Amino acid sequence: MAAKIRKGDKVIVLTGRDKGRTGEVIEVRPSEGRALVRGINMVKRHQRQTPQQEGGIISKEASIHLSNIALTDPKDGKATRVGFKVMNDGRKLRVSRRSGVEIDG
Repeated sequence: MAAKIRKGDKVIVLTGRDKGRTGEVIEVRPSEGRALVRGINMVKRHQRQTPQQEGGIISKEASIHLSNIALTDPKDGKATRVGFKVMNDGRKLRVSRRSGVEIDG
């Protein structure tokens, strides 16, 4: 199945405390329906010190539900829905519903 949001996509947050901010998808977890977006939904975590890493309070990204993010349109940078276009050779291409532009990936 072709995923609508993939690793490396530029997305915009639709709801929550980071509404309106954009970021790049670091990781997608299809089984959970969630994704990690760079710099979005930052949380503080207490980390125990180990020989490999320092202890203390670190900031890291928490996952965000896929329904709360939308792909940015390659043409104007606004939120868009994703459609699919089947090519003659059987490949499925993602296209922007807003402008009809193909989304590379």
